[in-house]
Formats: sequence, structure tokens, C-alpha cells
Amino acid sequence: MTPRQIALVRESFARVAPIADVAATIFYDRLFTLDPSVRRLFAATDMVAQRRNLMQTLAVVVANLDRLEGIIPAVEALGRRHAGYSVGADDFETVGAALLDTLEIGLKPDFTAETRDAWATAYGLLASVMIAAGASVDAASQEPTAA
Repeated sequence: MTPRQIALVRESFARVAPIADVAATIFYDRLFTLDPSVRRLFAATDMVAQRRNLMQTLAVVVANLDRLEGIIPAVEALGRRHAGYSVGADDFETVGAALLDTLEIGLKPDFTAETRDAWATAYGLLASVMIAAGASVDAASQEPTAA
């Protein structure tokens, strides 16, 4: 990511952070609207805690955008955990769309095309790491075992 993209993500997140619970609620509403089948993944989930975890995770990512190598192991672990929930690559596209929609709703009219592109880049980088880590779990689970 460029320094400008990092700055845009950080500046916009700083405006969302004070309304974290509202933003997280909008996010999950959008996610379930975009793909109602995803709701099953949260059937036994404490959504208050889930919303809090989402915003805390975003805060850590945003704070570390200029040193992603430091958080890659945690992002990979998150990807492996999501693979265990049967979250697939297509689901990451839906999550990305829900995230961008949430930011647009929460930041309008300040959610410019440049800011949207910066967030899309950040999310794309992280999602690709999570998808790759999840695929490694899937591949390992399909390897034949010695008899």
C-alpha cells in the first residue's frame, strides 16, 4: 500500500472508531443482506462480542498497515480459523463488499473514490492472506494419511 492509501484508511477509520458498535451493526446487517446464507455461520455467536471483535481486529490492522509483516501470522491464523467455519473465498468477496458499504454509509459524503480504493486495497491484501492460509488448512485436511 502507498503512504497515501494508508493515511486515507487511517483517517477514515478514526472517524468510524467513535461509532464502532453502530458501524459493526451496519456491517453485519449488510453482510446478511448481501448473502443471507452467511447468517448460519453466526447462529451460536454472541453478536455483541462479535461486533466488538470485528472493530478491535480492524483497529489492529489499521494501526499496522505500514508494517503488515508484523501482523501476517495473526492474519494467517484468522484465515485458518475461518476455514474451520467453512468460510470460502467467495465469502471473502461478500465480506469486502459489506465492509465497503458500511464505510460508505458511515462516512458519507467523505467516503471518496480514493478512500474506497484504499480500503479495497487494504482488504484485498488481508483477504488474500486469509484465503491462502485457509486453503492450506483445506489442502492439509485432504492429504491422504499413511496406513
